[in-house]
Amino acid sequence: MNVVWRLRGGALDFECEPLEATAVSATIQRARDASDFTRRMAEEVRVGLQARPLSKLPSKYLYDDRGSALFDEITRLPEYYQTRTELAILETIADGVVEAVRPRELCELGSGVGRKVRLILDAMKGRGLLERCVLLDISEGFLVESAHQLDGDYPDLAVRGIAGDFLEDLPALGPGGGRLALFLAGTMGNLHPDRVPPFLRALARQLEPGDGFLLGLDLVKDEARLHAAYNDSAGVTAEFNRNVLRVVNTHLRADFEPEAFEHVAFYDRDNAWIEMRLRATRDMRVSVPGAELRLDLRRGDEIRTELSCKYTQPSLEARLAGTGLQIEGWHTDPEELFVSALLRRTGEAIPPEEPR
Repeated sequence: MNVVWRLRGGALDFECEPLEATAVSATIQRARDASDFTRRMAEEVRVGLQARPLSKLPSKYLYDDRGSALFDEITRLPEYYQTRTELAILETIADGVVEAVRPRELCELGSGVGRKVRLILDAMKGRGLLERCVLLDISEGFLVESAHQLDGDYPDLAVRGIAGDFLEDLPALGPGGGRLALFLAGTMGNLHPDRVPPFLRALARQLEPGDGFLLGLDLVKDEARLHAAYNDSAGVTAEFNRNVLRVVNTHLRADFEPEAFEHVAFYDRDNAWIEMRLRATRDMRVSVPGAELRLDLRRGDEIRTELSCKYTQPSLEARLAGTGLQIEGWHTDPEELFVSALLRRTGEAIPPEEPR
């Protein structure tokens, strides 16, 4: 049974069954129960930390409530060009995208209530199209706050929030039809290139032919600019990076000392991605009881925490083959730092996902 809340006047009322969203309240549900979340996290952390030659932690675990707040702070840093650049693009194209797709439902992967999402919502409202909004985000607290804000600011909008993982829980979105999906802020760049086509196929299964998908991607560019964006002078990105250890501590009862790790971020030209790591500054033994794991780390050992792949139009097109999606619009800024790509669901049949 899904755990579902209904927001009423800023308060949370607990419900045991899913409720339909109405014009006066937002429905929030978990795509899976808490025990399943912990079990999956334990498995991913156990496998990742034992990987060789390089240990890994999934980047999605950077984003608890604290991590989401830190990332929001990152978006306002002078070195971090992505957010302001994407906003400027969306200010230019929002009306045209909505006119082209004519959606009645906005579906965002990664719940945001800032200016970028509101540009699309306002364009839909101005055309009398705004009926429903679905938010999917891994951070439950951030999701609840986002849904509450939208519920208050758009009283005629039916808001549904799903606490889940966009790699695992896209079926919770339900069938498409009159849908515009958003995946902004270059977040798809966090996926290893091998995982992009399966993700896009999974999303396409939740769209009907003609539905739209607005995708924000960071573009290949000068390496010095990329390096500065992920190594800010204020150290916010470093603190954000270390937050993944705090999340593992909280959920899996680990005893990582985040302050004993330094932030590392560099551009890999061959793979066209930024790689973020945490480097141990001393020898240490770490226990992760929730994952049934003990680690002996030496000074200088590193754990990869995030990839941020940079794209070109040909590299995106290569990953669209067989996904049922095609590029309809390629909207970039004058410096070609970032792109908002409008994709459309074609009539191509998508084979069902193979069981794991």
